[in-house]
Amino acid sequence: MLSDFKNQPRKDRVIIALDCEADKALSIAYQLAGEAKWVKIGMTLYYEYGEELVKMLKKRGYNVFLDLKFFDIPHQVHGAAKSATLSNADMITMHAVGGKDMMQAAIVGSHEAAEILRKDDPITLAITVLTSMSEDDLAAMGVSRELNEQIKCLAKSATDAGLSGVVASPKEAAMLREVLGPDAFIVTPGVRPAGADLGDQTRVTTPKQAFDNGASHIVIGRPITGAEDPIAAFREIVASL
Repeated sequence: MLSDFKNQPRKDRVIIALDCEADKALSIAYQLAGEAKWVKIGMTLYYEYGEELVKMLKKRGYNVFLDLKFFDIPHQVHGAAKSATLSNADMITMHAVGGKDMMQAAIVGSHEAAEILRKDDPITLAITVLTSMSEDDLAAMGVSRELNEQIKCLAKSATDAGLSGVVASPKEAAMLREVLGPDAFIVTPGVRPAGADLGDQTRVTTPKQAFDNGASHIVIGRPITGAEDPIAAFREIVASL
């Protein structure tokens, strides 16, 4: 089961972020079929190609992380989570700052869809603080808590609402593992092999450090999707774990 991540090898918990145009995304996914277990679809690809892209990737044998970061009134998020789950996504996201009622509405919507499909409920994750943001960014938005305190507060509210876990930077993974316990999903973007371009990420570790810090899954995009040989790049990352 996907929920039993502790018994899965690290290589099967690497999520390839297909944050590129659809033709390239599908090409890379087809190349890595049988190597990688997970792919991530973000809002850019999904808004252009919709649930058909999820279905195509499922047919290739992938678990699909549909990262649409829901943030709206509970009624809208209930419907969004239900639709996302009906596309056969295995993992979905929402912003923790949407509050308890919104997050619980997402759980209800995703459960309703899972019952229709006769499958397990998807993994539900809350965004804490985006990995592109710094403490200065939070202060500019009027958030008075220190970065780590804001992340802990949002993470606790998410799991109290019943979500499977959170999305956070790998630098906070150890702190969150202590706060949330051994069973919570802690999915970490902001992961780069040593020496790689950091792009727009500000809170970054290597893949091995992220897992050592307590991440359940890591998300890696450009170091693989931008490589001349994506298979070799993926295998090099796996070897480093």
